[in-house]
Amino acid sequence: MSRYPQHRFAVAPMMDWTDRHCRFLHRQLSRQALLYTEMVVADGIIHGDRDRLLGFDQVEHPVALQLGGSEPDKLVEAVRIATDFGYDEINLNVGCPSDRVQSGAFGACLMREAELVARCVTTMKTVADVPVTVKCRIGVDEQDPEIVLPDFVRTVVDAGVDALWVHARKAWLEGLSPKENRDIPPLDYGIVYRLKRDYPNLFIGINGGVATLNQADEHLNHVDGVMLGRAAYHNTSLLAEVDRQVYGDDVAETDWGAVCASMMAHAEAHLAAGGRLIHVTRHMIGLFQGVRGARRFRQILSTDAVRPGAGPEVIAAAFEAINFADLTEAA
Repeated sequence: MSRYPQHRFAVAPMMDWTDRHCRFLHRQLSRQALLYTEMVVADGIIHGDRDRLLGFDQVEHPVALQLGGSEPDKLVEAVRIATDFGYDEINLNVGCPSDRVQSGAFGACLMREAELVARCVTTMKTVADVPVTVKCRIGVDEQDPEIVLPDFVRTVVDAGVDALWVHARKAWLEGLSPKENRDIPPLDYGIVYRLKRDYPNLFIGINGGVATLNQADEHLNHVDGVMLGRAAYHNTSLLAEVDRQVYGDDVAETDWGAVCASMMAHAEAHLAAGGRLIHVTRHMIGLFQGVRGARRFRQILSTDAVRPGAGPEVIAAAFEAINFADLTEAA
C-alpha cells in the first residue's frame, strides 16, 4: 500500500496564485484540504532567496511543495534544501504547458521522458523524508494517451512514486497557449478511472474541469482524490464546505468574523515586514460569490487596498459590506 495520506481534496498549484497569502486564506476555510505551492524551479531554490521561495506559515499544513525541473542532481539538492522547511509532500511538475517550462525542458515536456521522470523520482526519494509525488497530464501533442499514459505510469510506479495527480487533458505544446491548454483539449476522466482500477494500491487523484464539490464527490467514487484549481480560487467560499462535504467532518459553520480577524492579523504582519496590503487582499476577491454585498466587497479590496498607507482596516470594511444572512440561509 502507498504511504501517501488520503488527501481526498486538494487545491491545485497555480502560478501567480497559490502563494503563501493565498494558502493562508484557504486554510482559514478548510482544515483538511491539501494545499500546494506555486511551482518553484529547482535552480531558483539552489541559487535564490530560499526564505522567500520556500517559507510558509505553519498553519498551512498540510502543504505540498511543487518543484519544476528535469535534472536529477538539481532536484535532489532542491529537495534537500526544502526538507528543512517542513513540507508534507514534494511534487514534481510533469503537467505545466507554459513557455517557461518548455524552454527549461520540464513540466508537460516530461510526458515524453518517462525514464527521466523515473530517475528524478528515484533520486528525490533518496533524500526526501515525505512522500514524493507526480502531477502529470494524460499526454502531449500527438501522443495517444491510451498508449502513453499507461507506459508513463508504469515507469514512475516502478521508480517508487508515492502518488499521482492526473490532469485529465492532453497538453498541446504546439499550437495552444497555456491558457487555452486549460480549456480546449477535451477532458477524459475515464482514462484516469481506469488507471485507478489498474493500480488499486496507488493513490491516484484527478484534476481538470472540476467546478463544484458535488462533482468532486462523483469523482471520488472512482479515484482517491480530487484537485480543484480555478474553481477554488474564483469561488473561494466553496472551501468552507470541504471538511463537511468531502471528509464528513462534524464541523461548525464558518465563523466569518474570525476569518476576517485572521486575515487582518496576517495582513498586518505582512505590512510590518515591508509588504503591501494588495499582496494579501488580491486572493480574497473570490470570496462570497452570489452573496449580497459581494460586488462592494470586491470593489473595496480592489481599489482601497492599493492606496498609499492602506492597512488591515480595508479588510474589515470589505467584510462589513457582506450580508452574512445570505450565507446562513444557504447553509
